[in-house]
Amino acid sequence: MNELIQTFSERKGELLSAIFEHLAISLSALMIAIIIAIPLAILLSQHKKIAEVALQITSILQTIPSLALLGLLIPFVGIGTVPALIALVVYALLPIFQNTYIGLSEIDPSLEEAADAFGMSRMRKLFKVELPIAMPVIISGIRTALVLIIGTATLAALIGAGGLGTFILLGIDRNDPTLTLIGAVSAALLAIIFSGLIRFLQNRSMKTSLITFVILILGIGGIFVAQNTGSSQETITIAGKLGSEPDILINMYKDVIEDNDSDVNVELKTNFGKTSFLFSALENNQIDIYPEFTGTVLESLVKVPENSPTDLDENGTYQEANKLLQNQFKMELLKPMAYQNTYALAMRKSQADELGIKTISDLRNYEGTLKAGFTLEFIDRQDGYRGIQEKYNVNFNSVQSMEPALRYQAINNGDVDIVDAYSTDSEIKQYDLVPLEDDQHLFPYYQGAALLKESFAKDHPEVVKALNKLAGKITEDQMVDMNYQVNVEKKDPADVAHDFLVKEKIIKGDK
Repeated sequence: MNELIQTFSERKGELLSAIFEHLAISLSALMIAIIIAIPLAILLSQHKKIAEVALQITSILQTIPSLALLGLLIPFVGIGTVPALIALVVYALLPIFQNTYIGLSEIDPSLEEAADAFGMSRMRKLFKVELPIAMPVIISGIRTALVLIIGTATLAALIGAGGLGTFILLGIDRNDPTLTLIGAVSAALLAIIFSGLIRFLQNRSMKTSLITFVILILGIGGIFVAQNTGSSQETITIAGKLGSEPDILINMYKDVIEDNDSDVNVELKTNFGKTSFLFSALENNQIDIYPEFTGTVLESLVKVPENSPTDLDENGTYQEANKLLQNQFKMELLKPMAYQNTYALAMRKSQADELGIKTISDLRNYEGTLKAGFTLEFIDRQDGYRGIQEKYNVNFNSVQSMEPALRYQAINNGDVDIVDAYSTDSEIKQYDLVPLEDDQHLFPYYQGAALLKESFAKDHPEVVKALNKLAGKITEDQMVDMNYQVNVEKKDPADVAHDFLVKEKIIKGDK
């Protein structure tokens, strides 16, 4: 409990900002869904067959898994708030449309006849008789939609839209249950509070309900806009993938850029998402810079010609990755840092010693008994499990897919026997794991470097100059130590990054 209170106290500013982001996304999606669903239901209330088709369509849309829907939207609208809003609107349509249609369809026919007898026009009958009678049922649908939206909106953090999901993802990644609990409880409380508010409005007049909704939207929206209104100077947006290491690196980028020019406004987007999300964001000008690895570029981001050399050294891997990025995407990978963050397979040291396993080839004798826990990305990569199957002829009977942080918890608990890892992961030290020797040399070189568009680099030479101060810096041991400070010792990534830069005399000592 003390740890929870301490975490809450340290991050209350971030939590308040995340709450307003969450509400802004959720309420905006709700209002858009209301504007679409209620008029559509009113229009189709007189056309039963078409209404049934519309109900089926909205039902089908709601069955699409949220992550799949977000992934489908990214190629068309990029990442960030827009795809999150679209997905949330899609999920909110069914309860609002369904309840509005049912509320209007089940009005006592005698009341309809009485309204006609009084000579009411279609619009007058709608607003004076039908909607007031159906309003409790309509509000109930809105209430269901809002609770659904607030819960689903936590996934918006996966594509850089912010909200309370950032706390949940950060807690999972850092193995910090307090952060996850704060994010989850806050989302649940928002759902309860706003569900109660809508329930209060359920038996109030239509006018009162509309005025309350408008005031709420304007209030939350106003605060959100005020929070995100920056200065008139240009903002450089730097994003990082999930994990402590990208978090440390983007804070280094920020520090070296600001040390070079104190007037530059740098905005960081931490735990922004997976590789494809960040690359799409960069391609669509939603971010300006993010840390990427040479091996990832060649394996996942560019189309490698069939005649390309396969036995490249570190420098050759960088040169090839940069050349293909420039040719295919007009992007530039700056000079890389020194350390390698390549893939590895890791086991508990005690189990590896007991079985006499030292290399990946040794796994062939135990593939039927060992259980593997790999990330989805590793399972699908040619320099991952696919390559292990082909090059090492190793096929585990049990392979579970899981999020990066969870695989370490799984091996520590004995749920799996072998996991994919990165050579700089602090968990290797923390959980007494041993990386197996890549004796067939499957894993390529992975050197980290800043990835940006050529146009941005051309327009910002001082930024490029500042970032290149990191070229050739940071050893593998130094990166492991910094990751350990963040993940195990719970230090702030910004402080860890700053302390390293000062110690190595890359920037001045004042922060």
